[in-house]
Parts: sequence; C-alpha cells; structure tokens
Amino acid sequence: MKALAAALFGRRTRRRWIHLILGGALSMPYVFVGSVIVGPLLGENRFFGSLTSQLASFAVGLPLAAITALFPLTRPMSVAAVRALCDVPDDSLAEGPARTRAERGRTVAWFTLHLGLGGIISGMSLALPPFACFLIALPFVPSLRDPGTGAPEVFGEPWMLALAPFLGLAALTALAACVAVAGGLLARRAPGLLGPTPADRLAAAEQRAADLAVRNRLARELHDSVGHALSAVTLQASAARRVLDHDPEFVREALAAIEDTTRRTVGELDAVLGVLREADDARSTAPAPTLAADLEGLLRRTRAGGLRVDATVGVDPAALPALVSREAYRIVQEALSNALRHGDEGTSLTLRIAEDGADLTVTAENPLPRRSPGATSRPGGGHGLRGIADRARLLGGTAVAGAADGTWRLDVRLPLKGQP
Repeated sequence: MKALAAALFGRRTRRRWIHLILGGALSMPYVFVGSVIVGPLLGENRFFGSLTSQLASFAVGLPLAAITALFPLTRPMSVAAVRALCDVPDDSLAEGPARTRAERGRTVAWFTLHLGLGGIISGMSLALPPFACFLIALPFVPSLRDPGTGAPEVFGEPWMLALAPFLGLAALTALAACVAVAGGLLARRAPGLLGPTPADRLAAAEQRAADLAVRNRLARELHDSVGHALSAVTLQASAARRVLDHDPEFVREALAAIEDTTRRTVGELDAVLGVLREADDARSTAPAPTLAADLEGLLRRTRAGGLRVDATVGVDPAALPALVSREAYRIVQEALSNALRHGDEGTSLTLRIAEDGADLTVTAENPLPRRSPGATSRPGGGHGLRGIADRARLLGGTAVAGAADGTWRLDVRLPLKGQP
C-alpha cells in the first residue's frame, strides 16, 4: 500500500506531472491555431466551443507542433526538461540538436507525444480537482445541491450524498494514476527518442578512449621526467653531503647537476601541464627532450648522482625519426632511473643504442643490488616498466625486461620505418 501511494503521489510522480503540465502549456498555441481552423467549420465559438470542437482543435494542433519540432533547438530543450523533471539517466540522452533525418524524426515523435499527453493531462488537471472538491463538499454544503445553481437533481438523492465524497477521492486518485502512467511512459520513451544513435555512442566511446590515451600518455611523461629528476636529485644531494668536507669540487659538480636537472624538469613539467591546460601559446611550453638534443646532458646529470654509466651510441641520434628519438630518450631515462633507485651505491650501468636492421635497439644492463635479493622477482613490475612497454608498443616495437645471472637487463626494439 505504501509503495502504491509513493507511485501515485511521490516526488518522482509530482516532478513528472510538472513535465506533463509543461507539455500542455506548450501545446496551447497550437490548440488555439487549430480552433481558428475548426471553429468556423463547426459554426462554434473559435476558442470556447463544445468538447467536440476542443478535441478537434487539439487534433489539428498536434500536426502543427510536429512541424515546429524540426527546429534545431527542439531536442536540446526537450533533453533539458527530461533531465530536470523525469529522472532519466543523463548518459541515455543525446547532446545538441538533431543532425540526421532519423534523429529529427525521433525528435518530432517525442515532441508530439509530449505535447499530446501533456495536453490531455493538463485538461484533466484543470477539470477533475474542482469537480472532486465539489463532490467531497456536496454532503456538507446544502447550497451546492440547490437546483437553482444548475446542479442535477440526482445530487440531492441520499445515496448520492453518501457516495459523493468517495467519488471525489476516486477522481483525484484516477488523476494521479493517469499522471503516473503518462509520466512513466514518457520517461521510458525518452532514451529511445531523445537518446544517442549507435553512431553517437561509438563517437562518444572513441572520444573517451582518446581522452584516456592522452591521460595515460601524460601520466607516463610525468612519471618518467619528474620521477627521474627526483631520483637523480636525491642521490646527487646525498653524495654531495657525504663528501662536503673533503671534496668541494665534487660538491660543486653535484650542485650544478641538481640545478640543471631541476631547471630542465620544470621545463618538461610545464610542457606536460600545457597539454593539460590546452594552452594555445606554444611558446609557453618547452619542447619534448630527444636523444639528439638531450642524451649527453642526461648522462652527465646521472653520472653526477653517483651512477657509473658506460654508454655506447652506434647511431646518429640526429638522423632518427622525431617520434622515435623522443620515445627512446624517455626509455633511456627510465632505465637510468631504475638503476639509480634500485642499484647499490656506486653501481654501474651499460647502455647501448644501436641500429639493427629496420629497428633501433636500446639495451641497458646493471648488476642486481646485493642488498635486495628479492629484486629478481621484479620482472614486469612497476609503473616505469609498464610505461616503457607502452611506449614501445605504441610505436609497434617490443620491450623485454628481466633478471638473469645477477644482472638486470632491459632490451627494447623500436621500428624506424613508417615513423614521422
């Protein structure tokens, strides 16, 4: 019983009733135009004729409403009203005006259905509540039964006086039931008539995938650039602190490396945040680092942090495709960061960059830390290794990382052909 009362008189039904009344209000201009056409044909008052004349005017006005529903703003207006009043999920409704013929046809169907049901419910809302109140008050107000007021004689019968209040309540309940049914019908039909087409859903899914890809790329850039910088700066500062009293020259080099690392990282961070802000001024962002322009500086700053790097570059970095050069730089940067973070103090790393047929190969090897025997269980773990694998896969290459014979080895192959 409580559920039935909530369905008939609950908040959702009341909001949908407002939506129906709005449809009735929108239908009035069309009904007036219809009455101008129907009234003279029936020889009646053009605005306040018989019930037949009013129904005929309503029937003539609905096709006129269907024609005006072809205007572009009809669907956005209808969607806004449905979202506000019908408790329909937002993602089931389309955005913007109808573009295709099928979308315009569904919008016309929705607008006509909304105004048709809204006009009927509005008429019932105007007529039934006063009549129900009259019936409820009939046994208690004798003047309402006076034949001089035009009331039918049956209203003075005892059985009618006994039933009148119940009939009035039944009329109000019937109105509530009609509102609930009509509102529920509109709510169920809204996603089909105002919702996105399969093409719209596909376009939205592609847009979400593109946005997710951009977010993942930005996350990789932040992890690689900022993560490497923090690791390098931490180790450089630690090394400088240990030799502060007896090797001032090394301290100066370490501080210079820290300054250079932080300056470059701020520039890279600004570039990444510029993408997030969708900045229009390209001059406000720093260019992405590449092997050709930035590898030497990366190796110098890393060595200043205490990591011994034996680098062999068997290819001209300036001749590499720009995209390969950028991604290879990030891969080398992450390999150095891993060695800095997880290697022993004074550990070494062997780096080889070469061209092997149609591929660029990047190989990094460093001894496993003696203090972390469990490090051999890290293959495939960590955000950095996943980022390396993602970068290689996006270029059509491969990345393999793992431990063998006390050595951690990273082997990456990046195709050179077909890259911009």
